[in-house]
Amino acid sequence: MPIKFQSKPGLVIYLTAGDPSLEATHAIALEAIDAGADVIELGVPFSDPLADGPVIQRASERALARGTTLKDVLVLAKQIRTARPQAGLVIFTYLNPILRYGLAKFADDAKAAGADGVLVTDIIVEEASDATSNLLAELDRVSLAPIFLAAPTSPDDRLEAIAAHSKGFIYAISRTGITGKQQSLTGDAQSLVARIRRWSTLPVAVGFGISNATHVAQVAEFADAAVIGSAIVELIERSAPEDKSGHAQAAAVARFIKGLRQPEAALTR
Repeated sequence: MPIKFQSKPGLVIYLTAGDPSLEATHAIALEAIDAGADVIELGVPFSDPLADGPVIQRASERALARGTTLKDVLVLAKQIRTARPQAGLVIFTYLNPILRYGLAKFADDAKAAGADGVLVTDIIVEEASDATSNLLAELDRVSLAPIFLAAPTSPDDRLEAIAAHSKGFIYAISRTGITGKQQSLTGDAQSLVARIRRWSTLPVAVGFGISNATHVAQVAEFADAAVIGSAIVELIERSAPEDKSGHAQAAAVARFIKGLRQPEAALTR
């Protein structure tokens, strides 16, 4: 089942769960949805986040230092689902925490928590490893949508495999490398989305480096949604870090999200 975006472009907001606290992530997620986020990606903190840049790495380190676990993230997901049933909800993780948790148990608990989909950054869909195949089978069993990353360097056979196995949306990486803000989008993102559309009719969300209203407007010209991660996590990092309740960070994130679709509002931040 495709994850629906209510606006054009849709906004996918990434949060590292547990940074600065689980209570704060809950408050920030609700404010983000109320401010216009279509989908919340709840990032499971991981000790070796190879795909993430320094901003999200620091957030993961802080969340892990506070003892945040995958189980905690699933409890948080259920709380968000209960409070905002209309929003899309994706669990963003690496494979190792799922393997430790148990594939079948993870699928059951993520479904029970109300997640719509799961994005596992380090599985390669065209490589039929036991872990990948078993995870996809478990997600299919409980009707959870697998979401895959597609890079500008992905060959056509990989894009075809991603299209064949994806059910939520396809996450198009705007550039090669790790997550983090950038000054402008490259033509690689638009070309990649066009290539993906040859293989899939699913919504395509563009991420890695999207950080302002100009980027979001550019994405709207050729894709269905924009993913904002590092810019949000960095904003949380520098907004009243002593406030573990998350109220100050939630207010800052809400203003930022409103500014992504209303450039004039961004001037008041």
